[in-house]
Order: sequence, then structure tokens, then C-alpha cells
Amino acid sequence: MSGNSADAGRSVTSKVIAILLTFSDGNVYSLTEIARRTGLPISTTHRLAQEMAAWGMLERAEDGQYRIGMQLKAIASQAAPMPPSLHERARRVLEDLAAASPRSTVRLGVLEGLEVAYIEKAEGNHPVSMVFETTSLPAHATAMGKALLAFSSPQVVDAVIAMGLPRYTPFTLTSPERLRRALATIRLTRVAVSRRELDLTASAVAVPAFGAGGGVAAALELTVADPQDFRLVQPPLIVAARSLSRELHGYHARGYLTLGLERQLDVRASGLRPVTSGSDRHTG
Repeated sequence: MSGNSADAGRSVTSKVIAILLTFSDGNVYSLTEIARRTGLPISTTHRLAQEMAAWGMLERAEDGQYRIGMQLKAIASQAAPMPPSLHERARRVLEDLAAASPRSTVRLGVLEGLEVAYIEKAEGNHPVSMVFETTSLPAHATAMGKALLAFSSPQVVDAVIAMGLPRYTPFTLTSPERLRRALATIRLTRVAVSRRELDLTASAVAVPAFGAGGGVAAALELTVADPQDFRLVQPPLIVAARSLSRELHGYHARGYLTLGLERQLDVRASGLRPVTSGSDRHTG
């Protein structure tokens, strides 16, 4: 491959970044190895490596190989650590809740656009697992969706209603007035339920979790086969949601969790995906 063709069209900044990324594994490399890994001509690599060494970004050893320089290490040491992801903060909470509710499926979710996206789930004593598939569930027909909608902006609620409130079972809330009344009740109780509103074989109860600034960040949901079991699962669910809210309080309200029409959580940027499997569609 021609060195000129590999070098064409690349800015100096992109070349420097490519060289720096070569050392992300902490190893040392010769000029030839750096050139091969970056796709840069050896002459360009030599010139840039020398300049970067002069600035302390790289360091040239006696054998001619290069490694990360002290100046770059000093800059890196000043960087604040990335905050734990929503997955990391929620994992222990979901594990404890699943252990306390062995007959229920525990789910963690957010609003993705105007629908519900489940991003973690746990069942009984099984390990917490991420949900990777890509579809969403209607907010108005799920307990989690109503828990999230109740604490979202009026514009989000209006947008959900404007999309229509399809009927999935005879118990689905299809009236805008009834939905608004249900959300008002949820704001008072901080508990949302869905009694066979999406699937006749399943019901669910959900509680919101709040992040920095008091805005809703996510919700926890427990599915039950019989709505009469709500009173049994609500106490541990409420405790778990409070625990998760304490964990999420470290989130910057706009840096990691966004609210309203902008999306409750930047799922794509976090590597998270909503659920699509058939078993997860059968929820309350």
C-alpha cells in the first residue's frame, strides 16, 4: 500500500490521535509498528512522534521504541473518573429485589422516546441480565410506563396521548381523561399498577426512581400472575426504588440522564438496548 494514499485526506489532528490510540494498551512500539498500526507513512510517523516526544506526549526509549510520555500521564491523572453506568448502579438493587421476590420478574426500564424500554431484568435467584433486543412497549399500558409518565413533563404526556392509546385488552386505559387521572394518582402514591392491561395473563406494579435534581430517571417493575399479589411485592419494590434513587443521585441531570422529549436516558450512547423478546412483551 502506498504511503501517500494512506496519508491522503487525513488531518494532522487525526494522525496524532491515531498515534496516541496506538498506546491505549500500555505497550511500547517501534516507529515501524506505529506506522503499521496507524496506517501512516513511516516518514509522517517519524516526524509526528518526534514532535510528540518533544512535548512530553510520548517518550523515546534508548532502544528507539516509544511509550506514553510523562506529560500525557500527568494530564490523564487529572481526569475525573467516569460515573458508574445505570447498569452498574442498578445491578445490586435488582439482585436484592429479585431475591426478595422469587416468584416475580424484576425489570429496570426507562422511556425511550415515548415508549418503555426495558434494559435490565432478573428472575428469582438468577443473575441480572442486560436486555439487548430492539423494540419498545406502550407506556400507557404498562406499569413501568405509567410510573415514568407520571413524573415526566406535561409535553411528554400530551405527545403519548396524541399518538393514540391503543387497546390491548378490555382493561387497557384508552381514555385520555382516565390516563391523566391515573397519572395524578401515581404522583401522589409513587406506585403504578397495570392490571392485565397489556396482556390478560400478566399484571405488574412499578415504582419510579429519581436522579439528580429530583427528576425521574428510571423505574423498577415487578410482574405478578395475580393482581392480589400487589400488596405482597410493593414493600420490597418501594425500598428497592428508594435505594436506586440514592444511587442515581450522583448522576448529572443533563450529562447522563435527560428528561422529557429529549429521552429519559440516552440509551444508544450508553450501549443499552430495549427489549423485544416475546416473553418480555407479556407484562402488565
